[in-house]
Amino acid sequence: MTQIDTLDAVLSARFSCRAFRPDPVPRADIERILATAQKVPSWCNAQPWQVIVTAGAETDRFRDALYAAASRTAPAPDMPWPDGYPGIYGTRRRACGFQLYDAVGIEKGDRAASARQMMENYRLFGAPHVAIVTSPAVLGPYGAMDTGGFVTAFCLAAQALGVATIPQAAIAAQAPFVRAHFDIAEDRHILCAISMGYADPDHPANSFRTDRATVADVMEWKE
Repeated sequence: MTQIDTLDAVLSARFSCRAFRPDPVPRADIERILATAQKVPSWCNAQPWQVIVTAGAETDRFRDALYAAASRTAPAPDMPWPDGYPGIYGTRRRACGFQLYDAVGIEKGDRAASARQMMENYRLFGAPHVAIVTSPAVLGPYGAMDTGGFVTAFCLAAQALGVATIPQAAIAAQAPFVRAHFDIAEDRHILCAISMGYADPDHPANSFRTDRATVADVMEWKE
């Protein structure tokens, strides 16, 4: 198997896990995931990302407090949400949502049930660990872009070790709470979280896989 075949296999196996077993991941494995993800490129080799990783009782304390905060507090992300998802972007977004709702038995139009499912983000989908991912505010969108590469590498490295992940922009909606909980400096943007652990293969939320656009959909060839 060539290296690109191996990479393609890892990418194909990776999915956004929405139900985890409670078993903790060994710290050595998490540190190996981080060490591998550190190898991604960044502008001028700035490597702007920083992560806070929780385990054990700290994950549970954060989970409970985050859920309570999200239940009563309006979103206040450090970086603005997209203004919208026009055209094909909205189509893909809706398709992903409908796949999840179908998998867990939520009927279209049941806003109460879909809202409850959305709030599972703030329970970290039962994961035993979460990584809070930040970037320096002074680097703006370019620091965020570099950090996005790190998030991708983190998820692939985790998959290669049999650890499931889900990057969660939803946690950034509670940036003021997250900053206070972990004493994160004001000069860092809270970009997302990555919940991680071992997937529960029997949970219906893990039973579907999203589609991907073709090369023809995303590439314009010039010669």
